[in-house]
Amino acid sequence: MGVLGAMARHLDTIIGPGVMLVYPLYASMRAIESPSTLDDQQWLTYWVLYSFITLFELSFYKILAWFPIWAYMKLVFCGWLVLPMFNGAAYIYENYVRQYVKKIGSYGGGSNYPEEQKKVLQMMSLDARKAVERYIDRYGSDAFERVIRAADKEARKH
Repeated sequence: MGVLGAMARHLDTIIGPGVMLVYPLYASMRAIESPSTLDDQQWLTYWVLYSFITLFELSFYKILAWFPIWAYMKLVFCGWLVLPMFNGAAYIYENYVRQYVKKIGSYGGGSNYPEEQKKVLQMMSLDARKAVERYIDRYGSDAFERVIRAADKEARKH
């Protein structure tokens, strides 16, 4: 097998740091500099989940050593959390964490967008979100609602 075989066996070690640390660090710095709170949600949720995964690994390392595919499962899961096409961390936040935080109370939202607009923005990539947020800031929420309705109407035609 040689070099290619060694690379295939250690794919998680080669790709893992980039997927699980380097790109999230870069995206987190971009999120800090952006005026939007939606990207902050994505990356704060990612780091919380990554911390839980790391604590789980440290706590159960002797058991996990018996599962050779654990590293690959972790890589795939972290890729799902990180990659903009999936926005897995944002999905987990919206569908699980947010409901829990609302039950506890003291959730202020942090964004002045209505719930329907937040859901639409959450499904977009970071760059698309920023463009839409600039549009909303410039033209207002009502203009964005009209755009959503027009796009929905056009989509139903086809």
